[in-house]
Amino acid sequence: MAKPLPVALMRMALAMAPTAVPVSSLLAQAPSGDSGCRPLYAPDASGATAGDKLKDVDFAPIPGRVRQRIGNDLIFEGTGGGQAKTSAPRYLLQVVGLQENLMSRFVDIQGRVSCATYAVQASFRLIDAKEKKVVFQGTSHARAAFESFDSPDATVRAREDAENRAARAIADDLKTRLAAYLSRP
Repeated sequence: MAKPLPVALMRMALAMAPTAVPVSSLLAQAPSGDSGCRPLYAPDASGATAGDKLKDVDFAPIPGRVRQRIGNDLIFEGTGGGQAKTSAPRYLLQVVGLQENLMSRFVDIQGRVSCATYAVQASFRLIDAKEKKVVFQGTSHARAAFESFDSPDATVRAREDAENRAARAIADDLKTRLAAYLSRP
């Protein structure tokens, strides 16, 4: 059972705490009309959602297994697994740099690694297809841990699973960042 706070400490905490303001007074001061704040995937004034706008993005091919996994996840997220738009895409997303690292986390006395972390960093840029200008760019990071086993096959499979999880995290981050950019008014 927790000990009750001394009365002097309680009084000091109450004196330092901000004064409570009734919610009704805050609502009365709020501006009427559209505050400009809406959920990310809600329709905008034209009725288009961020998911609809993601269909306007074409994804440049990314060579390599992990890169291809990121690209496939992005394409699936952009189309929802369905057909892509038949019209020309408005944007092109390029993953211009991908850095992969493998970090050993636990090494025993004999020098065997029992746990490792796969880290990936992807630099990207969104290009306006008409103007051929970079309109948005950034970097996404992801890490995934995996165990090393006595069996080399099991370790290879565990690493591939970590690579897949990291690629999925990068794709999810890119999708969210693209949706936030594309849903701007």
